[in-house]
Amino acid sequence: MRILQLCQKFHPNVASGSTVVVYNISRMLAKRGHQVTVFTSDMKDSSNRLKTSFVEQIDGIDVYRFRSFATFITRNFKWFVTPQIISKLNNIKYFDIIHIHEHRNFQAMIIRYYVKNFAIPYVLQAHGSLPRFKPWDKLKWFYDLLFGYPLLRDASRVVALSSWEAKQYKLIGILEKKIVTIPNGIDLSEYATLPPKGFFKSEYNIPQDKKIILYLGRIHRIKGIDFLIKAYAYLVKKIGYKDAILIIAGPDDGYLNEAKALAKSLKIDDSIIFTGLLSKEEKINALVDSSLCAYLGPYEPFGIVTLEAAAASIPVVICEGTPMSEILKNGNFGFSVRYNDVVSLSSVMLKILDDEELASALGRNGRKYVFENLGWEKIIRKYEQMYKEIIENRV
Repeated sequence: MRILQLCQKFHPNVASGSTVVVYNISRMLAKRGHQVTVFTSDMKDSSNRLKTSFVEQIDGIDVYRFRSFATFITRNFKWFVTPQIISKLNNIKYFDIIHIHEHRNFQAMIIRYYVKNFAIPYVLQAHGSLPRFKPWDKLKWFYDLLFGYPLLRDASRVVALSSWEAKQYKLIGILEKKIVTIPNGIDLSEYATLPPKGFFKSEYNIPQDKKIILYLGRIHRIKGIDFLIKAYAYLVKKIGYKDAILIIAGPDDGYLNEAKALAKSLKIDDSIIFTGLLSKEEKINALVDSSLCAYLGPYEPFGIVTLEAAAASIPVVICEGTPMSEILKNGNFGFSVRYNDVVSLSSVMLKILDDEELASALGRNGRKYVFENLGWEKIIRKYEQMYKEIIENRV
């Protein structure tokens, strides 16, 4: 099959979950012999460009990067406008199918005319972005009315990450027969043999007997980092647990200074380490050395970090009511807490930190569940089958 993947950003070494998913879908499809092309911008993250050529090949994928002009929609939200992509869109008639990732972006908006004109079937994957929440709910409503809903309704299939997201599609009028539920996965080869404990602690001069509470991801205000910092302060100050240090690892996405200021105001800044972006090797070392991984975004569609923690045999704590809470319940590898319930979160963290037998059991459960169900080798076959059905039936 000749498959076009359309996304805002694309690179193997990024902290954005949806970008990692697009890369892995594309990589695995190319590995299985399909001709895979990616149209994307030249942005690495919200502020930095990739220093690469216009066209390059990554793991068998032909990647076209169009120069982006970042447009601020709100103070914390950018739209990556790539007008040069228009010159290439006449070429989409040579593809068998197009996979659009997220629907509220310039690339998705502009391609709709071309897919209709050439009658090319397409799949749309929202990556958990369907719900509208402040501060962008009015802007999203306006965009959806003009472009988003037509894009979604005209898709041959829409991909849901969980039954929770499938319900979101149904609420906006997508027919059930068009909805395919495919969870995210991880590269199991990276976790098949875990490194010995201690490397990460040694690198950051953390005593080996000290326990680590780990957050791994972008430092953004919607990621629940303030919730985690407040709960950690309660754990240390109110409960009196002094044996754990908080690690916040990931690139700044507009919230780093506020997170540091919050830690300082709570007088726990000497017990928190902000590492910045970690390499793949450093990330796995951090997971292996951690006692628990907290990923507490209230709008989190499907946190890949939680799967990576589970693959490393680390218990996780997430917010209840998110799609990942459904996966966590199925695999029994951690706890869900109500967002902003500081006392509840601190109590759950204490429960894991204080009970090594419980922590070990949760870790074993998570590793078993991920390795049995969520490897990309298994998941990519679901995408492949979906594409084939669409192309053969043109529905």
